[in-house]
Amino acid sequence: MSETIKRVRVHHLRAAKERGERLTMLTAYDAVTARIFDEAGVDMLLVGDSIGNTMHGHATTLPVTIEDMIPPARAVAGAATRAFVVVDLPFGSYEAGPQQALESAVRVMKATGADAVKFEGGKRSAAQIRAITSAGIPVVGHLGYTPQSENLLGGPRVQGRGDVAAEELSEDALAVADAGAVAVVLEMVPAPVAARITEIVAIPTIGIGAGAECDGQVLVWVDMAGMGDWSPRFAKRFGEVGAALRAAATAYVDEVRSGSFPDAAHSFEK
Repeated sequence: MSETIKRVRVHHLRAAKERGERLTMLTAYDAVTARIFDEAGVDMLLVGDSIGNTMHGHATTLPVTIEDMIPPARAVAGAATRAFVVVDLPFGSYEAGPQQALESAVRVMKATGADAVKFEGGKRSAAQIRAITSAGIPVVGHLGYTPQSENLLGGPRVQGRGDVAAEELSEDALAVADAGAVAVVLEMVPAPVAARITEIVAIPTIGIGAGAECDGQVLVWVDMAGMGDWSPRFAKRFGEVGAALRAAATAYVDEVRSGSFPDAAHSFEK
């Protein structure tokens, strides 16, 4: 998307799809990384419930609550000046039905200053999407591998394989779009299936492990930046920030222990 846009809005997402311009999205959980990504020209920042795995040390996203999401979302929304900020509604905050979903979305929007909410599910979540968008809140959908349902799905497995599953996934995407979602994330979906969905829905598709034909791409930032020793197969490591940070911390420890830091240049005279 053109970096001349002062602030990315919903209509810019639609226009990018129409023009064939690829959208970019990264997760962010704090003001420091949000500001860096915003300045780098990232179009959309996702305050994901992946914070549970990446920052809180949980094995899954399931323990994450709305209370966990609000402080990081407020920080990201406050730091971003250009990017479209999306906040995940965590497990248990929308499944009960449209009223619960609306109340959760309103709470998140009022408390954070974000631009949109995101949650999982196709046809089963259409009523929730419709209720929230009818209240004037943009919604981003999430299909394919949906981490909040990983116990039912049998873990992180590719979704939409086979003709029947591909058709069901396409129907879910159409339901999400028809309900009023402004975009939809496709996670761990065969590339040809994601390409077909991208063709038949009017809203942008944002892929993660869903091939190159989606309207945009998203990665969890710690995977993108090489913060750990492992990253998913679909996540290219665009840097080795973890190694650089470890080296900096090691140098700090060595200099403090040797007495070479702080030196005169980093001390105050009378």
